[in-house]
Amino acid sequence: MENKKNKSEKSLAQLGSAAVTSHTVNEEAKKQPSYQTVTEIMDWGAAITKVIVDLGKAVPVDSVTKETFHVHVQRYDRRLENPFLQEGNRIMKNAYVSDKHGKPAEKMGQYAVLEMQVSPTLSLSSAINYDWKGTGFNDWTDNQYTITQQRNIQTSDGTISELVIDTFTGGVRELVDDFTTGKATYDNITLTYADYSPAKNNEKNPLVIWLHGAGEGGIDPTIAIAGNKAANFASEEIQAYFDGAYVLAPQTPSFWMEGFTEFGDGTSKYQKALMALIEDYVSQNKDIDHSRIYIGGDSNGGYMTMLMIRDYPEYFAAAFPTCEALKDSLITVEEIQKMKNLPIWFITAKTDKVVNPNLYTVPTYNRLIEAGAQNVHLSLFDHVIDTSGLYKNSDGTPYEYDGHWSWIYVYNNEVTNTINGKATTLMEWLAEQSLKK
Repeated sequence: MENKKNKSEKSLAQLGSAAVTSHTVNEEAKKQPSYQTVTEIMDWGAAITKVIVDLGKAVPVDSVTKETFHVHVQRYDRRLENPFLQEGNRIMKNAYVSDKHGKPAEKMGQYAVLEMQVSPTLSLSSAINYDWKGTGFNDWTDNQYTITQQRNIQTSDGTISELVIDTFTGGVRELVDDFTTGKATYDNITLTYADYSPAKNNEKNPLVIWLHGAGEGGIDPTIAIAGNKAANFASEEIQAYFDGAYVLAPQTPSFWMEGFTEFGDGTSKYQKALMALIEDYVSQNKDIDHSRIYIGGDSNGGYMTMLMIRDYPEYFAAAFPTCEALKDSLITVEEIQKMKNLPIWFITAKTDKVVNPNLYTVPTYNRLIEAGAQNVHLSLFDHVIDTSGLYKNSDGTPYEYDGHWSWIYVYNNEVTNTINGKATTLMEWLAEQSLKK
């Protein structure tokens, strides 16, 4: 196997127009008023939540409000025959003077942070685009901002007025930039991957493997963790359950469900390469605990999760297939017997119209229980809704996502069950599983 790994760019070079321009910014451009973007991975995907404006000189903390600047964006997807997607004005939520990293200044600062509204329905805020007519994949978009000054800024050196700022100098992608990327080739099949390494603590650390859905295939593995919220496995909240865990997010150039005879036939032409990648990754990171390797994935990735635990049930300590797409009719009695002793937590929603749980997850779960499985669980949600309280329908009820998006509950660790008389979250349960038990 050939395995190549490179540190991800920390300068946000892949974000927005940075994918093209951030490496070529000259010294003269750096002296001009300019902006950077801040991208966060939300429940529905990547969104640009802030721009940080370099004003060129220090200003008092009370000299910038949300009325000081007007923010306009044009969005492009360079994969498309007609790259232009849309343009419009971003709605300002807040604005404040800061240091260059966006931290609020105490008295004076050279930068202004402009916080903008985002929501599941506000496509102007999105940092990615789903090419549903062509590739079928998500990818980063070019987001070209123009920040126009609307009100004067008073400083001790005089007045700053009439700024028009459209020089992009990079940015950051929260959590995504904490991952590195690489690729591995096995028998002429190349898989890319994103991975996160915990701080070294002279102890063995578990490994969490996540397999992406159909929309996150391709050759840019940052999409595998940013097309939806998989990057959250590296968050402080989730890492705390494991006292630090490795995260490996492999990416297929097409679909995990690409079988040897037809799509979703119970096989995958990527399975051997995936297992080779996992074994190679574990061997290269000596502090990975071989007894605590966990695997999960959503939809297309849930399908591959099922294949992996079917064919390598003694390698993994636990699995958490989410809206998994392996038809129950393709799972034999013998395979149920092989899987029944592996700790598994299934997650899906009744409103899933893409992968009907009554044809996939539910009957498989029932067969495992009937076969005597002792540590197999099912979270069957009524629907998938916003639980943050931030996004609501016009009647005040929580915003409802597509029923297929049950992975949102996984990334936010909002999957719970009563186990041994105790309310237990998915991540609590996962961290407790070990082959030694």
